[in-house]
Amino acid sequence: MAQRTLTISFRCCAHAVGTLLLSGGLWLLCDADAALTGRILIAGYGPELPVVQDLAKAYERLHPGTAIDLEWDSTVRAIHLVKTGAAQIAVTDQPDPALKTTQIAWDGIAVIVNFANPVREVSSAQVRGLFSTQITNWAEVDGATARVEVIPRTSVNNLTAGFQNSLGLTERMAASAAPVPSDQKVLSLVSGRDATVSYISLAAALKAQEDGISIHILTVDQIDPGEATVKNGRYRLRRPVLMLTATQPDPLTESFLSFVRSVDGQQLLRTMFVPVEMSVPATVPSNVQQLDPSSPSS
Repeated sequence: MAQRTLTISFRCCAHAVGTLLLSGGLWLLCDADAALTGRILIAGYGPELPVVQDLAKAYERLHPGTAIDLEWDSTVRAIHLVKTGAAQIAVTDQPDPALKTTQIAWDGIAVIVNFANPVREVSSAQVRGLFSTQITNWAEVDGATARVEVIPRTSVNNLTAGFQNSLGLTERMAASAAPVPSDQKVLSLVSGRDATVSYISLAAALKAQEDGISIHILTVDQIDPGEATVKNGRYRLRRPVLMLTATQPDPLTESFLSFVRSVDGQQLLRTMFVPVEMSVPATVPSNVQQLDPSSPSS
């Protein structure tokens, strides 16, 4: 996707001059707004794009005189751009020791099958087996006698690394078709083939069920995927949504991060992800591996 640029004219504070005589507080507020001018660039390539766009637009409305640009494409080396100063924020699910990490949400990962598939519950070990070469027939997990068809995801999708990290899946994943980049395409394939299995973002899977698409979200380790179980870690298939910045970000970048972590920002994130607990400092989970330098986001 080409870079998106939104520029909103700076809101003049002249109307507050008269109020200065009555309230120094209002002048201080206006002066604080005046300090937030300029633009920052956010780089990424994963499924977070729609919600990052919404966050950028909302922030620009709150702070006229600022602009949030996005550079979003599968070839973007987001972390590298932040390290070189070409971008101020990289959106990823992989930390980097040279950059400051701010977790903004959790992305639950749903394992989905066709609704006609009788399998409703699996263990983490069985999920690993389904997505490797260890389990090749649904009868091995109390399903019908049918060969497992794995719909793989593209390796440049943040979801893939998060899925593998959550399961400790280090071996090459099985594939019965060409890798699929989008959740929508996966939903189409799984809903149309009885023996298929794949994984997508939990929010997309829940919305698909609401819309009557013929898929079922599997329970894993007797835990139903949902906001509460993803947030507290009982449902293990999840990945952190992170924003990486310089260790000492500029004031505009710091202000944008504060907005993203605010109640309003978290409400926008809830449309796609599970918000983080605001009272608890963000941490990177121990099962997140360090980024492969050859990845497009580095």
